[in-house]
Amino acid sequence: MQSRPQNLLITGASSGVGFETALHLAEHPENRVFALARSEQRLQDLRTRSNGRISTLVFDLTKDKAAGLVTWLNESGVEALHGLVHNAGFLVNRSFADITEAELELSYRTNLMAPFRITQALLGHLRAANGAHVLHISSVGGVQGSVKFPGLSAYSSSKGALSVLTECLACELEQDNIRVNCLALGAVQTEMLNQAFPGYTAPMGPEEMAKCVAWMLCEGHRYFNGKILPASISTP
Repeated sequence: MQSRPQNLLITGASSGVGFETALHLAEHPENRVFALARSEQRLQDLRTRSNGRISTLVFDLTKDKAAGLVTWLNESGVEALHGLVHNAGFLVNRSFADITEAELELSYRTNLMAPFRITQALLGHLRAANGAHVLHISSVGGVQGSVKFPGLSAYSSSKGALSVLTECLACELEQDNIRVNCLALGAVQTEMLNQAFPGYTAPMGPEEMAKCVAWMLCEGHRYFNGKILPASISTP
């Protein structure tokens, strides 16, 4: 997949695309993969499936301090971070009129503020890689001009903000040889899709989409910077 050893970190690795992406990245012996999620049980599943090749940390993006990630990486002997995937997301499917302040805040804290703060905290490690790649995982619902759906105003608008953040960071971090891109995923058969569109069957499973995410993380920055790229066969 790549010509040099890489230290790679992914958030939201407990299920779906994040879980499968971590496993796919760990298939390559030159990679050291670090995975975050809130569920210790699911992280244990990830370690078991990878035969212990994935290092995990129970971490709540909305509550835990990003400085804890710096300490964890340092204690793991990681000086340079070559790839960072902001995959974790929060979705609420509720009428605009009924979305609570707490749900709106959690949407933005998870989908926008966590990537902002984690990237900020890990800048030293990303700079040390001399060619790092930050990859945001968004949604086609967060792309301007795409089809929108009732009930997803908080989710889609927070993902739209993540797309703009991608463009801002690509510009600002270019001087540090850090590239920043965004994959806007379409319908993938995950728990989140079931929550957004109950009963809908997606044309693709997380295992297949994980291959796309892994390639984009490790190779895509050779070709793209500051791009919001739809990865979608179907949008419900």
